[in-house]
Amino acid sequence: MVYSTLQKSQKLLASSRHVHKTAAHVVARSAPEDTVTSSFASFIHGARPDHLSKTVRHRSKRMILDSIGVGLVGSTTHVFDIALRYCRELYSPVAVSSVYGKPGVKLSPTLAAFTNGVATHSMDFDDTWHPATHPSGAVLPALLAASQMLPPGTKPTGMDFLLAFNVGLEVQGRLMHFSTEAHDIPKRFHPPSVVGTMGSAAATAKLLSLSRAQCCHALGIAASLAGAPMANAATQAKPLHIGNATRLGFEAALLAARGMEANPFILDDIPGCSGFSAFYGVYHPKPLPAPGDHHEFLLEKQDIAFKRFPAHLGMHWVVDAALSVRNLFVHYAGSFSPALIRTIVLKIPVSKYINRPFPSSEHQARHSFQFNACAALLDGEVGLGSFTESSIHRQELRELLDKVVVEHPEDNVANFDKMYGEVALLLHSGDVLTGKCDTFYGHWRKPLSKESLLKKFRSNASHVLPDEKIEAIITTVDNLENLSDSSQLACSL
Repeated sequence: MVYSTLQKSQKLLASSRHVHKTAAHVVARSAPEDTVTSSFASFIHGARPDHLSKTVRHRSKRMILDSIGVGLVGSTTHVFDIALRYCRELYSPVAVSSVYGKPGVKLSPTLAAFTNGVATHSMDFDDTWHPATHPSGAVLPALLAASQMLPPGTKPTGMDFLLAFNVGLEVQGRLMHFSTEAHDIPKRFHPPSVVGTMGSAAATAKLLSLSRAQCCHALGIAASLAGAPMANAATQAKPLHIGNATRLGFEAALLAARGMEANPFILDDIPGCSGFSAFYGVYHPKPLPAPGDHHEFLLEKQDIAFKRFPAHLGMHWVVDAALSVRNLFVHYAGSFSPALIRTIVLKIPVSKYINRPFPSSEHQARHSFQFNACAALLDGEVGLGSFTESSIHRQELRELLDKVVVEHPEDNVANFDKMYGEVALLLHSGDVLTGKCDTFYGHWRKPLSKESLLKKFRSNASHVLPDEKIEAIITTVDNLENLSDSSQLACSL
């Protein structure tokens, strides 16, 4: 049984939260001073709720609400069902932690985190940061499960929860800034499988009030559990990257709480012996300043991108460009008439895993510039229904895909802060109509309004929850700082 010793674990973790904020049952060696790794451990251990600005609290609560929503709608997918059956059939869990969209189901904490992480990324509907990663899905499921794991009387408050969430985001963001490679659309490792695992470990370590030394070891353990290849993008295996990141980071913190040790220099650049640098060809680590009255979280400076439809972030540029040129075409011809189009030219960045001329599955379609542009042209929108089997294999859509030509202008780089999407319709008449998108609605430069974010959440959650529960979750997240028991959020799912 995975969690046959859960009660003993709860007692240990309760001690870690309340006996001088250390794990009383574990003798932990001190982390070395003045290293990059130790600076991260000091930050995790020393961060306080008053370090979170009003902007950071506001933005992170938007992320929490959106992530829950995409997880709830993700609980309706086939890949989620596979993950849930796997957890329920192959393990005998002590049922304490909630599962998205399944009110009658409970799993052991780390498996609940895994399953909810899979749900969050099952449609590629989750948020995206810059440098490129999906930060919320790697952290939130672990915190939700951990909040339910702790015994009564030791539950973290809502403010504790919000602080831990932001610590997990901060660690991910800082690690992404260690390498120039991380600023571009990835080619080798899927970023959340790398930095997300570290962020989950940091967030959980903070929620469980681990000591500074234990925080250091949690990061070292997490590094040995991190990493997944980009080759599994556009497959059912990709959502496992988020599920594993949140689960394995959680497990790293639990192992550190129980006394497991790891390399205390894991984030430092040690010649001849790679630590976290193994994930990057270019790696320049910098110490993370200790939290203080003037500490500025990265979320303060760099807002998040929220997706309007369930597909890879890059698709949002070509869809908005396609909708723009479609409007021109309807004005030109009176209606959308594919027979008038000779060629469709897409000007997009070079990125092999999202350049898919004829996708054959929903996951490939979510990662295809060509498909998303043509779906937008044909239907005037892209949404959940765009990625069904019947929609993907429509004859009229295939005929449009046959007309697509891809170009890669040198100034269109594979970077979510710099790229653009352009769709040109070359008509049989000789006329050319062009639509271009530099910044889509939902990008951090053009963030979703409160109304748009709530509309997305309500739409997603409505697939599995009644209206009263949906509104209760919105209220709970909005008042997260005031909760005396943060497990109330997980229990409401």
